[in-house]
Amino acid sequence: MTSIVETLRAAGCVFAEEEARLLTAAAEDDGHLTDLVARRAGGEPLEHVVGWAEFCGLRMRVGAGAFVPRRRTEFLVREAVALGRPDAVVLDLCCGVGALGAAVAAQLGARVELHAADIDPAALEYARLNVAPYGGRVHEGDLYAALPDSLRGRVDLLLVNAPYVPTGEIGLLPAEARDHEPLTSLDGGPDGLDIHRRVASGALPWLAPGGRLLIETSARQSPRTASALSAAGLAVRAASSEELHATLAIGTRAA
Repeated sequence: MTSIVETLRAAGCVFAEEEARLLTAAAEDDGHLTDLVARRAGGEPLEHVVGWAEFCGLRMRVGAGAFVPRRRTEFLVREAVALGRPDAVVLDLCCGVGALGAAVAAQLGARVELHAADIDPAALEYARLNVAPYGGRVHEGDLYAALPDSLRGRVDLLLVNAPYVPTGEIGLLPAEARDHEPLTSLDGGPDGLDIHRRVASGALPWLAPGGRLLIETSARQSPRTASALSAAGLAVRAASSEELHATLAIGTRAA
């Protein structure tokens, strides 16, 4: 264990001892452990190496080429659960590995009808695993084009963690994200809000009366995200968490 910790520290891993324990637990044998340590020391995200990420107290399956759920996004889950009900229809749009939908369904209970959609087939392979315990269904395609018509006008909670980093700021992201997560899960266009505007403009026909769209944004961008939701006919409010450094725009369809 000592040599593993030293290797990880030399590679710049701040929490080397904790990571060494996780890598050791994930290894099938000594040779496998050597490979895992080499991958982590080479800069791969720890979650990709061990095959899971902790999110809202759950283990979400992830792997190479997949966006790793961020802790700040747990705030969106918290707000969604507070607004939800046990028989809610929940849609995790731009779902990635499906962590948002799975976490909300886990807390709301077995009567939830869960759907997850994304354009990335590789991410959806993990999403299928993560939403399966909650009876979730996965749809592949570009935003609302992925969805079955049976969802129109029925979605109570529309959860969105779409990319919102401006193209010109991608280079400022940590190397783990830049080098190992798909650009489509990071790049939000020139001002970071291209996908937000598309999500907002198409949301109304899918939301149930009184349904909510919860979308993660940044404090700096939140006024423009809110404007996009308002322009789409939704009543909008902002929510934020200093603890998690998280900001949401929440749009509600009139009841």
